[in-house]
Amino acid sequence: MRNQITVLSIDGGGIRGIIPGTMLAFLESELQKLDGADARLADYFDVISGTSTGGLEKLGNTQLHQTLTNIVIPTFDIKRLQPTIFSTYNVKNNPSTDALLSDICIGTSAAPTYLPAHYFETKDPSGKVRDFNLIDGGVAANNPTLVAISEVSKAINRRGPDSYRMNPMEYGRFLVLSLALVQQNQKKSMMQKKQLNGDDTLTGTLSSVDVATKENLENLVKVGEELLKKQVSRVGLNYSRGKSIFATLSQLLEIKATTPRHD
Repeated sequence: MRNQITVLSIDGGGIRGIIPGTMLAFLESELQKLDGADARLADYFDVISGTSTGGLEKLGNTQLHQTLTNIVIPTFDIKRLQPTIFSTYNVKNNPSTDALLSDICIGTSAAPTYLPAHYFETKDPSGKVRDFNLIDGGVAANNPTLVAISEVSKAINRRGPDSYRMNPMEYGRFLVLSLALVQQNQKKSMMQKKQLNGDDTLTGTLSSVDVATKENLENLVKVGEELLKKQVSRVGLNYSRGKSIFATLSQLLEIKATTPRHD
């Protein structure tokens, strides 16, 4: 019986998105040591959700339906004045959203006042063209965790409880790994989840969302590397303080052996 739905959620944060990117790259390399060179983070999560720079999962000619695992990427369409959610759970019902990941990622990362809206078109199987005018997904959902959970819940409603061996309201069955770039006082007000908080206060240019100098980029990588060495200051129930953040990440992902990803 399937016990948990695993969610990786990556918040926006401008250029500071290099920090969670560094942590995830290190985590994947360590998992490859345990499970083989072909192991990918996508193997460990039922759904990966990201906003703004957190949505930069993969660029190129890959379309939404071709991802290695389910993804949920919030954006905001300034022409329609409403959020547009790109979700592998819904792409069959809404084929006009089967866009290139490169277009989706550029759209969710187009921060207002910093970058222009990203325009592109898609064509559904019937030949109908849809246009998109997208800006930063943070306008709609800077923390994409709830968007991901909502998409899973809607998928369960469509397919029936047997598809996931759970009811859509069993939120205790969601195991969420959230990498956030928010202030400490904001973290305290967030929903309870498996979130790892170290002494991650950023100052000076490191705290900026748009300083993209070589020096700052290298320093942000170092912040991510140092953060992995720090001890966990607060986690969810059943996970103790005092462990390194990587050790806790590994503990959270031990679920793979007993609960393989649900496609």
